[in-house]
Amino acid sequence: MTAHCLRAIYTQLLARYGPQGWWPAESPFEVIVGAILTQSTNWQNVERAIENLKKHNALTPEQLSKLPEEKLAELIRPAGYFRQKAKKLKAFVAHLYAHYDGDLRRMLAQSTKKLRAELLSIWGIGPETADSILLYAAHKPVFVVDTYTRRIFSRLGLVSEKVSYEKLQGLFMQKLPRSAKLFNEYHALIVRHGKEICRPQPRCERCVLAHACQFYRRSSSALGR
Repeated sequence: MTAHCLRAIYTQLLARYGPQGWWPAESPFEVIVGAILTQSTNWQNVERAIENLKKHNALTPEQLSKLPEEKLAELIRPAGYFRQKAKKLKAFVAHLYAHYDGDLRRMLAQSTKKLRAELLSIWGIGPETADSILLYAAHKPVFVVDTYTRRIFSRLGLVSEKVSYEKLQGLFMQKLPRSAKLFNEYHALIVRHGKEICRPQPRCERCVLAHACQFYRRSSSALGR
């Protein structure tokens, strides 16, 4: 996968969908809460959970830390796995107060490498969640890899379906300029394309990338097109 290829895909997706304006949040802390809640669910469910937190004035580190875990779980129920996610949110806030006295800006101001390692040390935060926080809350130039990324780029024939998170992320970060703005927009476009077109049952006939897609060529050949 060459730098030219990655830039060409980005250009085609941007021309098709336009700027996405991600991440939809009013504060860095809301981004972090959303990144944890969106694990294993869709964004519509996350939005409902976040709206519940806002209605109960529980969307700051201080307010969330004071909220009983049982009450927090009930408020975020729409996001699914709500008891586990309540524990994860509590774990993050506990870490924030234990190490930074609740000062999120001080935590996010660290170097990318140090902050990523620290985020991954917190219970309930894996690579995708950590990188979402780095990119969208801390504005660090870190590319976020998700299910849509792996699906789209493996179908295009550019990587294996079993490519590791680290290897796929490295391809983007090594071959593209280290720009938080670029990584933000590219990831958002991938998500848009994955939701609308490159779904588990893809809509290849509407895909702007179909001309270069191995999956589409194989499917067309099998159907005798």
